[in-house]
Parts: sequence; C-alpha cells; structure tokens
Amino acid sequence: MARKQSAASHGFAEQLYLEHHSWLCSWLRNRVSCASHAEDLAQDTFMGILLSPQLLTIREPRPFLATVARRLVANFYRRKKIEEHYLQALAELPEEAIPSPEVRQQAIEMLEQLDRALDGLPPHVREAFLLAHLQGMRYSDIAERLRVSTSSVKQYLQRANLHCFFALSA
Repeated sequence: MARKQSAASHGFAEQLYLEHHSWLCSWLRNRVSCASHAEDLAQDTFMGILLSPQLLTIREPRPFLATVARRLVANFYRRKKIEEHYLQALAELPEEAIPSPEVRQQAIEMLEQLDRALDGLPPHVREAFLLAHLQGMRYSDIAERLRVSTSSVKQYLQRANLHCFFALSA
C-alpha cells in the first residue's frame, strides 16, 4: 500500500512540476524582480510541497502554489531587509572592526533566527526586547515609550528572553 501511494505521489509531483513550474517562475519574477531569485523560490516552493503529506490532496495547484510561494516571498524580503540593516551597521564600523565574510554570514543567520523567534511574540513584548537589546534603552525609558509600568517591561523582557533562548536553542 505504501509503495502504491509513494508511486502515486511521485507521479503527481512530477506532473505538478511539469505543468506549473514555468508559470510559478513567471509569477515569482513579477514579485521579486530577479529571475535567479524567482527560480530559487520556485524550487523551494516545490520542495516544500513535494515533502508535504498532503501532496495528493491538492485540487487547485496554482492557488496552492501561489499561497506557498507568497510565504516564501515574504520570508525572502524579510531576510533581505535584515541583511541590509546589518550591512548598514557594518558600514559604520571602522575597517579593522568589520568581521570576516564567514562571521557576517553566521550573524545574518542568527539575526534571521532571532527575527523568526520574535515574530511569535506580542507587539509590546517584541518592542521592549528590541528597545532594550538593540537600542540599549533603560527599563524606565521603555516603560515611558510603551506607556506601561517598569515591572511590565521587566516581565516583557523576561518573557522575550526566555522565548528567544528556547527558540534559538531548538
């Protein structure tokens, strides 16, 4: 039974790819304005779908592909924004303080992980974390800005720090 389902999945996946790959690449090029990025995102879209246990339940391939691809495009722009901000910060450093390309890549990957972890937090908690850790603001200043008590800021930061610790260590 598992073999028949595997063969059916393989055949369906191949058909899906052959019939919709060029359409998806074109659809993505309109959103990312770069053919090579569109190709990469199309491959990522198909890989995500091909590994999905719901592959055989897809009835409307193009809307399904577009939904998966939209999420990947959002992540693509999010990563791009993180990388741009990081590179801007590096540009302000003296040349001798600029890290190697390997360290820069590791830092960008860590920032992306942190961004994903923070995305799961309520807005006030996320903002308190960013204000404290990126801007070095004191609890009292954060409390004033968020219009909450300093004890709330302390709770927000404890929650955010724990959340990020567990998210990054997973």
